[in-house]
Amino acid sequence: MERKYTPGLLFCLVMDIIGYASYTIPIFGEVSDVIWAPISAFIFYRTFGGSLGTFGSLFNFIEELFPGLDFIPSFTLGWAMRQVTQRRVMRGKKRVIAAAGNGIK
Repeated sequence: MERKYTPGLLFCLVMDIIGYASYTIPIFGEVSDVIWAPISAFIFYRTFGGSLGTFGSLFNFIEELFPGLDFIPSFTLGWAMRQVTQRRVMRGKKRVIAAAGNGIK
């Protein structure tokens, strides 16, 4: 599934904060992570799509499931990776358009 848009930074921060919420209640937190891990992974996949969504959702699932790894902001990292890759694609398109405009093939 390939997405044509980038989720907003605010959405990604909120999703990471929800993941951090398990730290607030010590014993209940780890139990809630077992429930939250597949939900979070599914949301990550549907939000980002493509190879980033596939890899990120697996990483997100493992990160939420194992104790002590909740501090990793996986949604925000996914947002940053999408920003970097979109900028690289846009720079490449600008080069192609500039080359085509100069008659260079």
